[in-house]
Amino acid sequence: MALGNSLSVINATKYYKKFKAVDNVNLTVNKGEFITILGPSGSGKTSLLKLIAGFEELSGGSILLNNLDITKKKPFEREIGMLFQNYALFPHMNVFDNIAYPLRLRKFSKDAVRDKVQNILKLVHLEEYRSRYPEQLSGGQQQRVALARAIVFTPPLLLLDEPLGALDKNLRKQMQLEIMKIQAILGITTISVTHDQEEALSMSDRICVMNKGKIEQIDSPENLYNRPKNRFVAEFIGDINLIKGHVINVIDKIAKVKIKDDLVIDVKIENANTVLKGESMLIAIRPENVQIAQVQSQFDNTILAEVQNTIYVGDSVVVNTKTLTSEEIMVKIPVYMHEIISNGQIIRLGWNSKDASLVFDETPT
Repeated sequence: MALGNSLSVINATKYYKKFKAVDNVNLTVNKGEFITILGPSGSGKTSLLKLIAGFEELSGGSILLNNLDITKKKPFEREIGMLFQNYALFPHMNVFDNIAYPLRLRKFSKDAVRDKVQNILKLVHLEEYRSRYPEQLSGGQQQRVALARAIVFTPPLLLLDEPLGALDKNLRKQMQLEIMKIQAILGITTISVTHDQEEALSMSDRICVMNKGKIEQIDSPENLYNRPKNRFVAEFIGDINLIKGHVINVIDKIAKVKIKDDLVIDVKIENANTVLKGESMLIAIRPENVQIAQVQSQFDNTILAEVQNTIYVGDSVVVNTKTLTSEEIMVKIPVYMHEIISNGQIIRLGWNSKDASLVFDETPT
C-alpha cells in the first residue's frame, strides 16, 4: 500500500523582516522517499518544514505536491500528516479518540473510523492501549499514538519535526526502527527535520544538509559521509580529519596532493574534471579509515605521527596524533590495540587513496 506523493520545492525563499531564513531552496522528494533535512540551529531547516506544511507563507517561490501547486493553500487544505516533537496529544481523549480525531474531522463514517483506527493500532502495536489516556502512556507509546494520528487519514506526505528529540537514547534507537518499518510498509513520502546526525544517517534514503538558509548538499547517507562536497558538510557530519594541500597533478582519477614538507598524498576522485591542477584543497579522511601501518608499503599513503593522547570510547579507542609537520590526525583503532599505544610514541599512519576525498579549502587566505 503506497500512500506517498512527490514533492517539489521551487526557489523557496522566506524572510522574517530583513532576515532571510530560507534562501532560494530547490528540493525534490520522490514518491515514497524518506528524506531528512539536517542542519545546525538557525540553518533554516524548521522554517523550510513550516513552509511545506503551510504554517508559514513563502516570500518567494512555489511548492508542488504531486505536481499540484499548494503554495497558497492553508495547512488543513494540504492534507499533510504532521508529527511534532511534543506529540501534541489531546489529554482529555483516550488513545482511540486521539487517533480517530482527524478522521472525524473529515467526516468519515463511524464504521470507517473504527476500521481505520483498529488497523493503525495494530500497525503501531497499541491494540491493548486503545482506552488509555496520554498520561498513562510512556514516551514511546505517546509517540506511537501521535504517529498513528498523523497517518490514519492516509496523507500524501508525512512531516516529522524532531520526532525523537524528547526520547532517551535507547528508546530513540528503538523508535527509529519503528518509524522506518512503518514508513516502508505504507510507502508514505516522508520528510524529517533533525539536528541529530546519527538519526539522519540511519533513517534516510537521502539527506539534505542546510546551513544559513541554503542547501549545502543533498545525497545518500553513504555519499554524504564518505564524499562531502565542502568543508561545512565534512565537519558537520561526524568526525573527520582535514589536511591542507594543493593539487600538483591528476593521473587516472588519482589526484596527487602535496602537503607540508613536500609529502605527496594520493586521493582517488570520481570526476577528474572537478579538480584542477594547482588548486588549494583539503584532504578529508574519516578517523576509522586511518590505520596504524606496520610497513610503508601496506597502504597507498603513509605518514609519521606522534601520539598526543588516547581516549577510550567503549567500542574503540580514539588516538589523537600530530605529524612531524604539525598536522593533527585523529585515528580510531580497535580496543585490543590500546595497550600497544602510548603518549609520545612515533607511529606510522596509513590509508588508501579510495578512503579519502577532496573538498574545497574555503578558509579565508
